[in-house]
Amino acid sequence: MTTATFLTPAQAVEESGFSLDTLRYYEKIGLLGDVQRSASGHRRFSAEDLAWLGVLRCLRDTGMPISEMLHFAELVRSGDGTFADRLALLAAHDGQVEEQIATLRKRQQVIRDKIAYYRAALA
Repeated sequence: MTTATFLTPAQAVEESGFSLDTLRYYEKIGLLGDVQRSASGHRRFSAEDLAWLGVLRCLRDTGMPISEMLHFAELVRSGDGTFADRLALLAAHDGQVEEQIATLRKRQQVIRDKIAYYRAALA
């Protein structure tokens, strides 16, 4: 997609994996900046909008609360002077993601132990 190309809301849904309701909600609460509109008033999503939605998807899928996502969005909009704050926020989130992964690994091991038990019992 070139910068001169815009996506319709349906195409943005397809590309981002977010529902149309979620896109509207993110725009309403300020997670998604002002989306351009066509002359008829329909939203037109740019490549930058889609790239930002990719970041939001990553943050959401890794469990970042909306309040922290909003704080991150505010920092991004505030300019390059907020790099240290953005780094701190993302580093803290990364630590939480590491904890989630460790917890999942422990739970996965319980499942694998059960699988091994049932395989042995069937053998």
